[in-house]
Amino acid sequence: MRRLWLVFAQAVTVCLAGFFIVATLRPQWLGAPLPAVRPAAPVARPVPASPPPALPAQAPLSYAQAVASAAPAVVNVYTSKHLDGNVSPFQDPELNRLFRELPDLIERRPNTNLGSGVIVHEDGFVLTNYHVIEAADAIEIALADGRQSRARLIGADPESDLAVLKVDLPDLTAIAARSSADLRVGDVVLAIGNPFGVGQTTTMGIVSGLGRNRLGINIYENFIQTDAAINPGNSGGALVDALGRLVGINTAIYSETGGSLGIGFAIPATTALAIMDEIVRTGAVTRGWLGMEPQDITPDLLQAFGLNSEEGVIIASLQHQGPGDQAGMRVGDIVLRFNGQTVTDSIGLLNQIAPIKPGQAVTLSVLRDGKPLELTVRVGARPVARHR
Repeated sequence: MRRLWLVFAQAVTVCLAGFFIVATLRPQWLGAPLPAVRPAAPVARPVPASPPPALPAQAPLSYAQAVASAAPAVVNVYTSKHLDGNVSPFQDPELNRLFRELPDLIERRPNTNLGSGVIVHEDGFVLTNYHVIEAADAIEIALADGRQSRARLIGADPESDLAVLKVDLPDLTAIAARSSADLRVGDVVLAIGNPFGVGQTTTMGIVSGLGRNRLGINIYENFIQTDAAINPGNSGGALVDALGRLVGINTAIYSETGGSLGIGFAIPATTALAIMDEIVRTGAVTRGWLGMEPQDITPDLLQAFGLNSEEGVIIASLQHQGPGDQAGMRVGDIVLRFNGQTVTDSIGLLNQIAPIKPGQAVTLSVLRDGKPLELTVRVGARPVARHR
């Protein structure tokens, strides 16, 4: 009996196992309906990012073309002057006597100086700084193509620190110029010159400021400020834009060590070319002059004269029988307007007077003893500073 029960139990177990297998794998064999198949929701797949563009073999940003265009017009300027060797450096009388008895071969010793210049006309006119060629006995220029030549001084304007040279060589490359009026702070500029005599060198920077004055460099100041490296020897060289067009003549730097600190100054090309044209035509620069020295109105003067504004200038001195003196101006007069234009400060007044042709009459609106007064002054010619 026990044996039959075991056989029965095993048979039931095998049947149940077979039923579950069939019901799972082949339910249709048992007549059961197939389960509804629903399509799976599409799986969002990330869109592959576009591959980055391949970098060119050479970076597209370069100023090589600008340098190639401007560099042939930038020259090195070498000057020399002879010093009298009989001037003794000693304080002891006996040493002085021995020094004076030295051979004649040391009686004149050459002293050299160097700077830069810019060819601005195919006829050989070169712009440079006056302080580069001041008191020179001989001037020589060296071109970028290796040629050298003597240059002669056509004329100079010490008050703007400009000089015009003339060189007689064929096939000269003149630089293209750009109006300084549309120059903006932030524009890229290149300084080309011969710093320290190492050879023609190009440095890059931006326009850091415009209309800089009151620097004590020249009488008439309207500088472009740049952080392009300018060093000794760059004076008279070219400041060009990103297309190689002349925008300024490098003139000075602010430095406590003699090297570049990122503060350089250039005379605007528009101003420099106008002065050059006048020098070539007449040999000198003529500026209007009233024969008076203006002074800015300080807060102390503002209070002392009971003024409401710091605009205007006070006449600090007058030249005897000068244009202002002859017109009845007095020391202490406060000039408020020049030909109807507001006078802001002494530098502004000098720049307003300078372009007036000698002989023309101008009107000054002044305040004298607290009362307004109109004066008519006939402009004279500013005395030309003496130079070689």
